Amino acid sequence: DGMLIYKILRAGEWAELQAAGSSAGAPVDVADGYIHFSTAAQLRGTAAKHFAGEAGLMLLCYEAEDLGPALRWEEARGGALFPHLYAPLPLAGLVWSAPLPLDGAGAHVFPGDLA
Repeated sequence: DGMLIYKILRAGEWAELQAAGSSAGAPVDVADGYIHFSTAAQLRGTAAKHFAGEAGLMLLCYEAEDLGPALRWEEARGGALFPHLYAPLPLAGLVWSAPLPLDGAGAHVFPGDLA
């Protein structure tokens, strides 16, 4: 089993990825020049920091090794290594996707193994 990494998309970004087959990602991805991913351990922090209280999100799961040499592990918040993809986000490589709803308290509800 390879390492699974995760990407949170807003509804419009998810629709674009489905329609086009690939995406430059969210505005922050376009601005930074790479697609921001998170590991399972980093995912809650990412959701809390960048998507607090946002509804209508989709959680995407990829195999890190499937993304090839364009995926690099680089230091980000707190000096931790984060996966960054220096290529468009591919729909074809998607392992699964699931809604990332909010609970009554406005916290994101993660699916299954990530709960």
